[in-house]
Amino acid sequence: MIKKIGKLIMLSLLALSSSSFAQEKGEVTRVVRFSPLQPRILVDCPTAGLLPRGSFDFNLRIYGNGGVLTTIDIGLMRRFMIGMSFGGENIIGDGDADWNPRIEFLAKYRLINESYALPALVIGFDSQGTGSFDDSLDRYVYKSKGFYAVMSKNYLMAEVPVGFHFGANYSLENDDDDKDISLFFGADIQATENLGVVAEYDLATNDDEFKERYGQGYGYLNAGVQWFFSNKLQLTFHFKNILLNREDISSWGREFRITYFEMF
Repeated sequence: MIKKIGKLIMLSLLALSSSSFAQEKGEVTRVVRFSPLQPRILVDCPTAGLLPRGSFDFNLRIYGNGGVLTTIDIGLMRRFMIGMSFGGENIIGDGDADWNPRIEFLAKYRLINESYALPALVIGFDSQGTGSFDDSLDRYVYKSKGFYAVMSKNYLMAEVPVGFHFGANYSLENDDDDKDISLFFGADIQATENLGVVAEYDLATNDDEFKERYGQGYGYLNAGVQWFFSNKLQLTFHFKNILLNREDISSWGREFRITYFEMF
């Protein structure tokens, strides 16, 4: 029944130097002539951005082995949003689809709005990992963030919006007995009205013990190029695992994400 439903919907403070930044009513915002939406995720790492109250977005992520992951996020309140996702491999291609075993969920609450002195701070939970699902270890190739806290601070540098993000997480995908807390950080730059760049680095200290199949201890470095087609439609091309932090691969991963935003 869960699969049928899913098919239908396919730490510490970051010290930053003071600089001019766009802010309105104590919330992180973007410069008007650029995308008005707060970035809510870089590639796999979350930010402190939220959807506006009374809005939703639909994400479609296409990855290797014919994989497709669909996500719907909803802004319920000014400080709180939820989401759900489902997908699988071999959805694009021949043969039977290999669906993920369950629908995954997201919840995100902002504790502190961004101010001149402080970054925005959110706590959240996200059970959605990325890549193939390993039934033997009950985990995705790239583990979900699980419980996390993340801070974001936005600046204007030469009239270009730049955001910095720093967080910590504890994944519940720990059947491989690697239960460490991990740290991650990243940045987003909206270089022009239609073009942006994101980058992130996850230390992956919770994924460096099962070396014969997964993390080799280098961490996960990811990047992406964004095209803001409009205020409602965003296209992003991802470069995954640039440091080749897995024994079974010889090149970067490549993904494509489509994000559509709408108000209720």
